[in-house]
Amino acid sequence: MALPAPAYGVRRVPEMLKKIRQLWSSKEVRPLPQVPPGERVYAIGDIHGRLDLLTVLAAEIEADDAARGPAETTIVLLGDLIDRGPESAGVLAFARDWRERRKVRLICGNHEEKFLQSFDDLEIFRNFLRYGGDETILSYPVDTAAFRAADFAEAQALMTEAVPRADLEFIESFEDFVVIGDYLFVHAGIRPGSEIGDQSVKDLRWIREPFLGHSGWHGHMVVHGHSIRAEPEVNANRIGIDTGAYMSGRLTALALEGERRWLIETAEHDGAIAVTTREA
Repeated sequence: MALPAPAYGVRRVPEMLKKIRQLWSSKEVRPLPQVPPGERVYAIGDIHGRLDLLTVLAAEIEADDAARGPAETTIVLLGDLIDRGPESAGVLAFARDWRERRKVRLICGNHEEKFLQSFDDLEIFRNFLRYGGDETILSYPVDTAAFRAADFAEAQALMTEAVPRADLEFIESFEDFVVIGDYLFVHAGIRPGSEIGDQSVKDLRWIREPFLGHSGWHGHMVVHGHSIRAEPEVNANRIGIDTGAYMSGRLTALALEGERRWLIETAEHDGAIAVTTREA
């Protein structure tokens, strides 16, 4: 008496193997992204002048890093350190000092781009003021009444006089993107389908769509800010960590080690700043 054929059918085995190969080749199945062995990374989303949130978050990152033991640690600031919040000049000073003490890499956001351009172009200066640039200027030693009463050319001159050249040179040193292991850190995102070296600076600093709606793999796990969300977005191809610090009172950092990911956040409640840490 003949034994019954397996339920899946002997003839289907090659088909199943072919399907598995197709899944792997199309990258629908892939290992979890990693940072290199022995390294640890903390990426911080858009700060926008919230020095209060940044100082508490930085202290928590330092404590978290120390508690986890020795590693080659990199801190990445994803851009938009300035504008909208009250202490842009203080944030720049803090970031510069932090970089002098440990490995900190800074990415240029669209707000830093417009700030640099606004010194030489009056029309760009006018637009810069529309998106929180006045808060940046007033975080420097500028007389508020004189600034409010000035016309655009006079206000631009007040900014030029008040902002130290060292701050502009510091911003000019910011990078367009950072790659560490399987992760790509960028301010806004990338254009799907283009290699990293072929990306335009405009897209790196300004893009939303088609990047945000794209579900395919980018060759790296992309970590970005720029697009505000109430909660960090952890997707299969990107992680967004702009939680709108200047208006929500919430600043988010993504921490990475090996395949592990966790979030560290500072949030303002009733005048106090609380810290939370959770798995991503």
